[in-house]
Amino acid sequence: MTTVAPDKQSSGSVRRGDVGVTEQDAREVAESARETEWTSPSFVRELFNGKLRLELIHPFPHVDPEEEARAKPFLQKLDKFLSETVDSEAIDRNKKIPENVMKGLAELGCFGIKIPVEYGGLGLKQTSYNRAISIAGSHESSIGVLLSAHQSIGVPQPLKLFGTTEQKKKYFPRLAKGEVSAFALTEDSAGSDPARMETTAELTEDGSAYILNGKKLWCTNGTIADLLVVMAKTGPKKITAFIVETAWEGVEVLHRCEFMGLKGIENGVLKFTNVRGPKENLLWGEGKGLKLALITLNTGRLTIPATSTAAVKICLRMARRFAQERVQWGHPIGKHDAIAQKIGSMAAAEFAMEALSELTALMSDRGGFDIRLEAAIAKMWNSELGWHFIDETLQIKSGRGYETATSLQARGDRPDNIEKMMRDFRINLIFEGSSEIMRLFLAREVVDTHLKVAGAIADPRAPLGAKFAALFKAGTYYAFWYPARWVGWGYWPRYSEFGSLAKHLRYIDRTSRKLARTLFHAIVRFGPGLEKRQAVLFRLVDIGAELFAMAAACSRAQTLYKSKDAEERAQGPSARQLADLFCRTSRRKINGLFGSVFRNDDVRTYRTAQRILGDEMIWLEQGVGDT
Repeated sequence: MTTVAPDKQSSGSVRRGDVGVTEQDAREVAESARETEWTSPSFVRELFNGKLRLELIHPFPHVDPEEEARAKPFLQKLDKFLSETVDSEAIDRNKKIPENVMKGLAELGCFGIKIPVEYGGLGLKQTSYNRAISIAGSHESSIGVLLSAHQSIGVPQPLKLFGTTEQKKKYFPRLAKGEVSAFALTEDSAGSDPARMETTAELTEDGSAYILNGKKLWCTNGTIADLLVVMAKTGPKKITAFIVETAWEGVEVLHRCEFMGLKGIENGVLKFTNVRGPKENLLWGEGKGLKLALITLNTGRLTIPATSTAAVKICLRMARRFAQERVQWGHPIGKHDAIAQKIGSMAAAEFAMEALSELTALMSDRGGFDIRLEAAIAKMWNSELGWHFIDETLQIKSGRGYETATSLQARGDRPDNIEKMMRDFRINLIFEGSSEIMRLFLAREVVDTHLKVAGAIADPRAPLGAKFAALFKAGTYYAFWYPARWVGWGYWPRYSEFGSLAKHLRYIDRTSRKLARTLFHAIVRFGPGLEKRQAVLFRLVDIGAELFAMAAACSRAQTLYKSKDAEERAQGPSARQLADLFCRTSRRKINGLFGSVFRNDDVRTYRTAQRILGDEMIWLEQGVGDT
C-alpha cells in the first residue's frame, strides 16, 4: 500500500443543491438492500404491531456456562494487560496507539475474538466480544474502536457470514494473528445515500478479475489496514463487496483524518487506482454488497450499546465519588437534591442500558431471533443516553470536569478523564448509523406490515387493478386488525408474578396497542406524505424504544430477583428498585411523546428552516466574525 502525504490545501468544494442521483434512484437502491422477509420472531416488531410477546425475552437469558468459562480468563488477561501497558493520555497526546500495545493485543488474540477456533481465533460469542470491547474502550477509547472496526464491520464479520470456504481458509488465520482490517463504504457524496457511490469495479475481459477505481472517506483503521471490505458499483444500481489487500498495487492512503476525539484511531481517505482484484475476492455475489453491509451491521452495531453502557458505569463511579467527597454549604453535594436527582437518574438508566445491551447480544448468541430492530434501538437509545450522562457527569464535577486529566493530576487532584470521554464518545451517535438514520430505518421497518397490505393504494406507479386489489385486501385485514388493537387485558392481576414491576408490564401491554393504533392513525391521516413527516415517525419510534427498554429492564430485574445464584439474588431488590424508577421516568416520557404526535409545531418549524435555507433571514447571523 502506498502512502501519500496529504496536500495541505483543501481541494474540495461545496456543491450547493447538487442532486446527481434522483430520489427514486436512491429509494430503489435502498429498498433493494432491505431484508424483506421475517423468518424469525422479533420482539420489537411485535411491540409495534400491538403485541407484548414477553416470552421472547423472559426469563432474561444467561450466558452459556461453557462460554463464560472460556471467556473469563481471556477478559481477565486483557484487563490486566491494558491496565499495565496503556497510557490513555499519552495516546490522546501522541495520536498513536503504541506498537507494543498493538503487538500485545495480537498476542492475546484480540483481533480474532469471534473468528472460529479452527482458523486460529478465540471462537467467542457476541456477548463475550462485547465485554472485551467494553474493557478495551474503558481503558482507551481508540483501542476499543480499533478492535471494533476491525471485527464488527471489517473483514471478519462479513467473511464469517458470507465468505466461501476458500476465502475463510485464506484470510481468517491472517486476521486472527493480528492483521488489521477495515470497512470502506463512505465517499465524499455517498454516506447514508449509497446510490451516489462513485467507486467502480469492472470485470476484466477474461472474467478473472475486477479493476477497482475510486476514493473512500473516513475509513477507520484504513491507514494501517492489511485487508479491506470495499463497496463498489459493478453496474447501474448494483453495489458489490470485495476483499481487498492493501499491499496490492494502486491502493493509496491519501490522508489520515483527525477528529475532535479518538485521537489514536487510524482513520483515513483511501484511493484505488486500477487495483486488480481476483474474482475470487468478491463477497457473496454481485449486487449484494449493500445488503451484506446491512446484515453485517445487525450484529456489528451491538458493540456500541455495550461500550455506551460501560461509559455510563465509569460516569456513575466518578459522580458517586465526587458527590461523596465534595462538600458545599455544610454537606456533601450528593445530599443536595439537584445533584442527587442526576445520580439517581443515571443509576436507573444505566441498569436499563445494560439490560438492553446484554439482551440484544444474548439474543444474537442464541439464534432464532431477527434482531435487526432490537440492535438498531439498542445502538440509538444507549448512545444517546450515554452522551446525556457524560454531559451530566461533567456538570456534576463542574470545573474539574472541564479540566483535563493531565492538568488535574499535575496539581494533585484525581485525574478523572471526563473531558476526554466527552470528546471520544460523541461519535457514537454517528458511528454505524447516525441516530437519525437509525430512526428512519426503524420507521421504515415498522410501517412494513401496513405497506405490504395497502402499499399499492398510495403508490402512484401501481396500476388501477392493483389499487383495487389492495383496497379489498386492506379492508379485510383492518376489519380484524384494528378492533384487536383496542381489545386486550392490560390491567390487574396480569403479570402479578412480577410484584412491584407488574404495573409497568401492564402499561407496556396497553401502550403497545396504543402505539399500533397511533401508527395506523398517522398512516390514515398523512397517507403517502407520512414518509416526509419524519418528526412524527421519530416520536413513534421513540415510544417503541422506551417500551423495549422498559420490558428489558423489568425482565432483567425479575430474573435477578428470582435467580438461584446467591450473588445475583442479592442484587434482586436493588434491581427491582432501579427498574421501577426507570420505568416511572420512561412512562412520563412516553406520555409526552404521544401528546405531541399530532399536536406539534413541525410544519411551522419546517417552513422556518426552508426560509433560513433560502437566505431569507441572513440578518440572524450578523454581528459575529466571518469564519
